[in-house]
Amino acid sequence: MIHTVRALAGVTFAAFAVTATFPHPAAAEDLAEVSTAFRWLGKNDRVVIEAYDDPKVVSVTCYVSRARTGGVKGTVGLAEDKSEASIACRQVAPAVQFKEKLPVQEDVFSERMSILFKRLHVVRVVDARRNTLVYLTYSDKLIDGSPMNAVTAVPVSPTTPIPLK
Repeated sequence: MIHTVRALAGVTFAAFAVTATFPHPAAAEDLAEVSTAFRWLGKNDRVVIEAYDDPKVVSVTCYVSRARTGGVKGTVGLAEDKSEASIACRQVAPAVQFKEKLPVQEDVFSERMSILFKRLHVVRVVDARRNTLVYLTYSDKLIDGSPMNAVTAVPVSPTTPIPLK
């Protein structure tokens, strides 16, 4: 029994150590929510607006709106949110700056949408020819993803070329 507990503790510690070494996606900043349906128990169904600052591009923020399921299941985190999301990314300061070279395509934000396997993603794609950052949002599941998606673009000044890996 003691060996089993020690082995389990070792595996748990190793898992935390490994995840601590990976870069963590940007966290959402909750801006607002609008109630869409009343629920007797738990939170109401609602549309939330979240802001994500691009972790590698200074002065670009993405605003994502999406449905959140309420009720008892939604309040405790067991409900599955709908796959639809809307996105608008904007330059929020006078100049865009890059912290490092960017890959042509990168998953920059990811957030859980259900207790098991469903995630909302925001992917940054560099359109080097037009010197533009394109952001795509979609959701996926372990078995099948959703074709629901949205796209937005942030043009970068021609005097600031986007550094590519």
